[in-house]
Amino acid sequence: MEKWYNRKQFLLYFFCAEKLKKSKVILLDSIRSMQNVGAIFRNADGSGFEKLYLTGFTPHPPRSDISKTALWAEQTTDWEYSKDAISCIEELKSQWYQIYAVELTETAVDYKELFTDKSEKVCLIMGNEVSGVSDEVLSMVDKTVIIPMLGQKESLNVSVAAGIVMYALV
Repeated sequence: MEKWYNRKQFLLYFFCAEKLKKSKVILLDSIRSMQNVGAIFRNADGSGFEKLYLTGFTPHPPRSDISKTALWAEQTTDWEYSKDAISCIEELKSQWYQIYAVELTETAVDYKELFTDKSEKVCLIMGNEVSGVSDEVLSMVDKTVIIPMLGQKESLNVSVAAGIVMYALV
């Protein structure tokens, strides 16, 4: 089998992938389902996200239902639990992260428009399956983004939506 790359191409790809990986994190604001958390861990691993911040009542490892869905991505992707989402966001802002909530708001922009410049440091925020991102957290974000829906439903499952927007940053 012939290699599709030479050493220089491989090193360039490796260092570019590492640079992109270290610029993206996701914060889960009181996600209730362990399966959704596990799926988001797997999305994060696949799309090169550096870290997950699990906040509020979001379940966190070690939990067998998370591992089963994540296929143990929670062991290869950095994560941190904090009861308080606000302190996590304040810390990320101090490190110059752009904070984007995926949420249905009047000022939300289509996720495809927002990610054309692929900012250096991005934190995505995904909210609770029923109530979404809390108002307190929304007051701290730089922008809200939506995934346009063409059918009758207003939103996708949180892990599916996270995967779509995470891969938009790749």
